[in-house]
Amino acid sequence: MTRNSTINRTLKFILCLFGIWPDMSCAILCRTFWAITAIIFIICQYRYLSLYFRTDDIFELVDCISSFVWYFKLMGKLIFFSINQRTLNEVLTMMTKDWKDCAKSDIETRQALSKAKISDRVANIVIVFQTIAVLSYGTGIVLADVDVTDQTIRLPHIHKMDLPFHISTQRMYRFIVASELIYVTMAGWCSGLLNVLLLTLSLHVGGQIDIVCYWLTKLVPESNMKETESVDVTIYKIIQKHQKIIYFSKKIEKIYTFIALILFVTNMIMICFLGFLFVTALDNPDAMEKIARSFSFFGVTNIEAFIFCYAGEYIINKSDALELAAYNCAWYDLEPKLSRMVLFVILRAQKQLTLTVGKMTNLSLQCFATVRLCTIHKIIHDPNCIIFTTIMQSNSIGLGYNSLLNLNRKNDKGKSFTV
Repeated sequence: MTRNSTINRTLKFILCLFGIWPDMSCAILCRTFWAITAIIFIICQYRYLSLYFRTDDIFELVDCISSFVWYFKLMGKLIFFSINQRTLNEVLTMMTKDWKDCAKSDIETRQALSKAKISDRVANIVIVFQTIAVLSYGTGIVLADVDVTDQTIRLPHIHKMDLPFHISTQRMYRFIVASELIYVTMAGWCSGLLNVLLLTLSLHVGGQIDIVCYWLTKLVPESNMKETESVDVTIYKIIQKHQKIIYFSKKIEKIYTFIALILFVTNMIMICFLGFLFVTALDNPDAMEKIARSFSFFGVTNIEAFIFCYAGEYIINKSDALELAAYNCAWYDLEPKLSRMVLFVILRAQKQLTLTVGKMTNLSLQCFATVRLCTIHKIIHDPNCIIFTTIMQSNSIGLGYNSLLNLNRKNDKGKSFTV
């Protein structure tokens, strides 16, 4: 069967399962189910927070807050995908048309297939990593021997929560915990693959830019034969394809800009809390167990931000490659009318294609490294100041983070920290 999209079956299945894939008959039902279940989880976690907010076990409290923030992030992703459903439909339709156009040329087909294979590998890796993270986090609770008749203990759950009903039998408790594990696993798949979808769309943009670059290298004929008509047609194809790429990138930006904002803010909060857990767990006798339980989610949190920043960096680099390819082609050997058309392509290619965080700053690997280094530095030198760290990192996204980093580069002894 001939492939007609960069999106593979696994990613399509998850999008259908959560009601995001276009033209689904039961999309509203799927969205309603996941929205209600996520709200139930959030309410149960809020009940736990309200009951045990003043508890002496700070590790349990911070763990609950971290999972609460994680569900809030997932809800935000689903809400923004529902709002931008029409835009997503348009993007997927454009992708299908691009694949049909690529089928006319073997070289273009190879470019599209190479990007699709990369997307498939990333999607499979993310699913495996998300599954390992959830299993390492919750398997111990599922296998634990708990006496449900003992009223003096709190029954452990996958996430810290307080259920509004009483669990009276062991079978009922096992069923609830197993259901929680399945739900958290599927929610992790959804959260991870929605990030992979951004990378998939970015890879598709990169493949289309590679096709335009190939056309530019073959634009000027090697011989002096009269091939003005064919060059004219090729330039028209280049301009038309470039316009589609720009439009496609703007649609990706529209879908993901505020999702990226939510992801960065919530991820920074979670990293601060998880870092706090690592520091405070060192004084406990079961430190390694607690650190190992939270380390997987710490890795998932960083991978999410890295995928977004890598997608932004990838589009920026491909945009620069298009500008370079347009300038390096022998446009000066063409007729004046045709060379002016190529100059318009060069001028437009100088404006980079970018993805932003809430339309405040560009997604790039520099942004990823800056935020992570500043967060780790603050946790190491002042692990008790979680709220200050979160505020500083949130400000660094939109208000010029380089200037704000200077405030954090000095510790209490006056030593400098170089980023």
